[in-house]
Amino acid sequence: MKKLHPSDQLLDAIDLIGSPVCVGLDPVLEKLPTLLRTLSPIAAISAFSIGVVKALKGIVPCVKLQSACYERYGPDGMRVLAETMAAARETGLVTILDSKRGDIGISAEHYSSAMYGEYGADWSTVNAYLGMDGITPFLARGGAFALVRTSNPGSDALQSIQTVHGFSIAETVAKMVAETGQTHIGVRGFSSLGAVVGATKAREAASLRSLMPQQIFLVPGFGAQGGTVEDVRPCFHNDGRGAIVTASRSVLYATGDNPTDWISPIQRAAESFSSEIRTGILGSGNNRKASSSTDRR
Repeated sequence: MKKLHPSDQLLDAIDLIGSPVCVGLDPVLEKLPTLLRTLSPIAAISAFSIGVVKALKGIVPCVKLQSACYERYGPDGMRVLAETMAAARETGLVTILDSKRGDIGISAEHYSSAMYGEYGADWSTVNAYLGMDGITPFLARGGAFALVRTSNPGSDALQSIQTVHGFSIAETVAKMVAETGQTHIGVRGFSSLGAVVGATKAREAASLRSLMPQQIFLVPGFGAQGGTVEDVRPCFHNDGRGAIVTASRSVLYATGDNPTDWISPIQRAAESFSSEIRTGILGSGNNRKASSSTDRR
């Protein structure tokens, strides 16, 4: 059976759930439920990660795993990462491996082989600031979200600089991403080369959206980092497609007061997040589909 184009797969998953959201899985040992912290660090991270992805089934279409949170534990941590990715796939979640790799030549080939081959990611995040030759090896195996305008405050020092051509560095990268992505378009009209555009950079989102009409935006910074529905709205097309909003801490650590039941509060937080974005972007809390999966652009 032929594998679905990454952008078509992601858009179909969003349609099935009816909300363009993604939960970021960034496990931090000190923030885990008290019950899990009685275990060894690796056992705690494993139990939490797999518990979360199973709890998200039917609530969100996508999960984003932060590679660094597992890499810090060495080989055992990477084993847990692989097991969590497998559990997410079995649950039916589209997977994004948030590794922000950036290199060229054979190094990029090795990274892409690991991301999509060894770990089985559907999408990964990549650093665009080495140029497009550092990204194309990833597109040969799956979808990739290139860093264009990130949500961290320190990004302004570089990404906001104006070039002699009148565009900011972020806009210049956006134009390169759009051009490269044109050769990787799925049936539904979007590219397998997407773009990371932070929710905290709302004033620039409309310009970036116009420069990258065929890119799916991965939008971090919602919730705990201060991004709101109004901030993320310019990342979408008028029909409510073209972006997926991520939240991590506001969902993961909503574990409540019951030390033995940490799953239910996470599910409720994920449902609230999904409903807020569904209502704010699609205009109806009862609308279970962003657009029909048979509606091809």
